[in-house]
Amino acid sequence: QVQLAESGGGSVQPGGSLTLSCVLSGITTLSNYAVGWFRQYPGAQREFVAAFKWGGSAKRYGDSVEGRFTISRDTSKSAAYLQMTSLQPDDTAVYYCAAEKWGGGSPYERDYGTWGKGTLVTVSS
Repeated sequence: QVQLAESGGGSVQPGGSLTLSCVLSGITTLSNYAVGWFRQYPGAQREFVAAFKWGGSAKRYGDSVEGRFTISRDTSKSAAYLQMTSLQPDDTAVYYCAAEKWGGGSPYERDYGTWGKGTLVTVSS
């Protein structure tokens, strides 16, 4: 059974940085998977943040985070990362990691079948 576990959330001041981690377990061949990061504001639907195909080099970012956030991976640790810089109060949300076998790194929530429980990021002075 595929499971995802996010960590690294917390509180940070505006302009600060934070790196989220997502450890994937129950997967034999990571290169068959796509991984995405989404975030959710209270009372709203999840918003696409970033995604990649583990076996490829292309990465995709949401318009609101392009140039500030970077998605990466470490196959030896079965972990995906979301490095967030220049954080602003509007970045405050619960951040979720998602994975899909044979996925294409889609920006759509519906294209991911496995989700982590999320980690809260709060940006406030």
